Amino acid sequence: MKRLFFLGLLVLSVFLTTISCSEEQDFGQFDDLSVTPTLTSSIFYLESDEAFINSVNTTNVFYSQIFNFDAFTEQFVAERLLEGTISYEFENTTSKRLNIVIEFLDEAGNVLDVETFDVDSQPTLSSREVAYGPTGKSLDILINTSNLRVTASNLGDTTSVSSSSEPKITMGSAAEFLFRLK
Repeated sequence: MKRLFFLGLLVLSVFLTTISCSEEQDFGQFDDLSVTPTLTSSIFYLESDEAFINSVNTTNVFYSQIFNFDAFTEQFVAERLLEGTISYEFENTTSKRLNIVIEFLDEAGNVLDVETFDVDSQPTLSSREVAYGPTGKSLDILINTSNLRVTASNLGDTTSVSSSSEPKITMGSAAEFLFRLK
């Protein structure tokens, strides 16, 4: 009799466990999935000492360089860009006032956007963030940019020297982009 009671109890337990834990599976959840990764990368770095800045005395331009920026050449990537932020950071320990211009160029060399920075003489540490997307400049600027032209000019004289042990200007830039993959 005990055996029959335990067998009945076991069958009842299995039955209740089966119906209580089962739920219809929804395999359409993938359609509701939203994946938005943020990618971070450095773009360029500039460093120049005061002796080099003083050695350029005809045009006052001591640095001019074009950097390749083909981050969005793939249509798949460009179509999924939601927003971006480019951060610039400067440190100037020279005795020079400087002007730094960053031009965003398309494949044909046309200027899409310009960022201008007037950097005070020593000691200066400054930063700026530029937003692209819904709360900033147009995303088309980033999507269509193929190159960045960086030009740095000395707005001071060519003889003064900073009292710092190693006077120089450093500039770095980094970018953070948000994409929607699904």
